[in-house]
Amino acid sequence: MSEELSDGEGEEIVAEEPVLGENRQPIVSVLGHVDHGKTSILDHIRSLGINRQASVMAREAGGITQHIGATEVPAQLLNEACSTMMGGKEFKSPGLLFIDTPGHHSFTTLRTRGGALADIAILVVDLMEGTQPQTIESIKILREKKTPFVIAANKIDRLHGWQSEAGRSFVDSLKEQRSDVKEYLDERWWKLVGQFSEHGFNIERYDRIKDFTKDIAVVPCSAKEGEGLQDLLAVTIGLAERFLDERLRDTLGPAEGTVLEMKDERGLGKTIDVILYRGELNKGDRITLISQDGPFQTHIKGMFRPRGMSEMRDAGDRWDHVDHIKAAAGIKISGPDLENVLAGTSLRLSNSAEELENAEILGWEEAKVSFEIDEEGVVLKADTLGGLEALAWELKKLEIPIRSATIGQVNKRDLMTAENASNPLHRAILAFSTTALTEVGEKLQSDDSTVEYIDADVIYHIIERFEEWNEETKRKIEEASREALVYPGKLLILTDHIFRRSNPAVVGVRVLGGRVHQGQRLMKPDGTNIGMVKSLRSGEDTLKEAHQGDEVAVAIKGAVVGRGIDEEDILLVDIPESHAKRLRKLELTAMEEEIFEELISLHRKDNHFWGR
Repeated sequence: MSEELSDGEGEEIVAEEPVLGENRQPIVSVLGHVDHGKTSILDHIRSLGINRQASVMAREAGGITQHIGATEVPAQLLNEACSTMMGGKEFKSPGLLFIDTPGHHSFTTLRTRGGALADIAILVVDLMEGTQPQTIESIKILREKKTPFVIAANKIDRLHGWQSEAGRSFVDSLKEQRSDVKEYLDERWWKLVGQFSEHGFNIERYDRIKDFTKDIAVVPCSAKEGEGLQDLLAVTIGLAERFLDERLRDTLGPAEGTVLEMKDERGLGKTIDVILYRGELNKGDRITLISQDGPFQTHIKGMFRPRGMSEMRDAGDRWDHVDHIKAAAGIKISGPDLENVLAGTSLRLSNSAEELENAEILGWEEAKVSFEIDEEGVVLKADTLGGLEALAWELKKLEIPIRSATIGQVNKRDLMTAENASNPLHRAILAFSTTALTEVGEKLQSDDSTVEYIDADVIYHIIERFEEWNEETKRKIEEASREALVYPGKLLILTDHIFRRSNPAVVGVRVLGGRVHQGQRLMKPDGTNIGMVKSLRSGEDTLKEAHQGDEVAVAIKGAVVGRGIDEEDILLVDIPESHAKRLRKLELTAMEEEIFEELISLHRKDNHFWGR
C-alpha cells in the first residue's frame, strides 16, 4: 500500500483509539479519468443484487441498498461474488459502501477528521490509454490525503485477441489466453509501470505481490464484460480489513458525517445528502453544520432513503422515511436553515452541552481555510471548501500568492480585487467547479477586460492554463518594456512624390491620422506587410516622429514602388500585439481610436484573440 500504512515491518497499524466498536463497512471511492470506466464498474457492482430480491430497502440478506450518494454491498453478496477468490473464507466486514460521487473533484471536498472520507479508493485506469490528466490529479489527491488505493486496469477486453468470460477471475482468464495476447498485455503493463513510477509509486499485479505495504496492487479487469471484478472487490475489502482494522472499528461516540451536497427536494424542501461514518442518528436529533460564516445548529426534521432500486440521484418523490440510521451509511436529511451548508464539511451530533461545545470547536477549525492569504496575489473561487483548499495547495507549490479565496460564484468584488492588482501577473481569477454571475461573466469575456478568467472542473487544467498565461504575460511585459509604445497611424502616399523606388524606397506622405515614428512597421489595409520606417525627413531636418497633418518624406526599408506600394496608396502603422492592451488604457484621439479599431479588426481575421 504505502509507507503510512505500515510500521516498516509489514505489521498492522495500531491506532490510538481508547474505545472501539464493531466493524463498519469500509467506505470506498472510485476515481479516474473521464471515460476510463468508473461508471461501468459501479453499474456492475449495483447489478450484483438485482436478481436477489424485489425490494432491497429492507436490507435483507443478499440485497444491495442504495443510499443517498452511496451503494452498499452486503457481506453475503460479496462472499458469493468472490467465492472463487476467497477459497471458502469469508469477509469479516458487514459489506462495502461505495461513495457514488463525480470522481476526483468530490474526493477533494469530502473530508473527515482523518483526511479523506473514503477509507480506501479504487483508481480506474484504461489499460489501453494509460494515465491521463484526471488520473494524475487523482494520484496527487490520494498522495495528499494518504489514502490507500487499488488500481483497476480496466478494458482488458480491448486487448487484441483477448477472450473474456463474465464472472471469471483475472487469474483464471489469463491461463486461457494465447501467448501472443499475453505478450500484448505485458507490453501495455510495462508502459503503465513506467507512468506510475514517474509519480513515485511502485505498482504490481495483485497476484504477484508478496508485501502489500510496498507495492500498489493492480487488478486487470473488464467492467464491460464483468471479468476480473471479483478480484477487484476481494483485493479492495481484503486490504481495508488488513490495514484499516482500527479505523473501521472507530464507530462509537457522537455521530459524525460528511455533507455531500445541499438540494431543494420536491415535497421535502431544503435537504442535505450525508455520508454517516461514525455513530448513529435519530429523527429529532440536534446537529451542528458548517456555513461560510462558521458552525450553526439545527435539528433533524426527517431522514429519507430512495425507495427500492431507485437511482439515488433521480429518485424524484420515491422516498422512504426512516427514524434511525447507523454508520456507515448514506442518508438524506431535512430540517430548518440548511440552505447555507457548505458541501464537503462535517455534520456532528449536538444533543448534549458537551457534544455542542466539541462540535463548535471543531466546526470553527473546519470553517477556516488551511492556507494563508497574501496582501497581493490572484483570486480563487470554488464550489466547496475542500475544492478551494485543493486549488490553493497546487498554487502554493508553484509559489503563486493568493489575495482572495472564497466559495461560490465569481462576483463583482472578485472582479474588482483582480482588476486592482498592482502586478499584471496577479490580474487573474481561477475558478474551480464554479461559474461567474451573469453580469460579471460578460465583463470578464469582453474585449476590454484586463482580468484573465480561467475556469475548469479539473484543477490540473486550471494550473496548466494559468502557467501558460503567466509565461505569455511575462513575455509580453518584457517585449513592451524593450520597445517604445507604438501608436496607431495612417499615411497617404502623395502623387508625384516618389523620390526613390527601392533600397530603401523613399516617398512623400501625408499623415492622415495618428502618428508615425522611426523604426515602426507599415502595412496595407489588406494586411500586407510593406516594410519598416528607416527615417523621416522634412526638408533638411531629420525627424523622429510625424503627427496628423504633417507632410514628410519617408524611407521605407523592404518596400518597392510599383511592386507593393504606389502613389495614392494608404498605409497603416502596425501595432505589436503586446501594445494593444496598453493603448486601451490611454486617451486616444478620435482618429487614433478609429485607426486602432481598424488594425484590431484586420489582425483578428487571422487570430480571433489578437490583442485581448
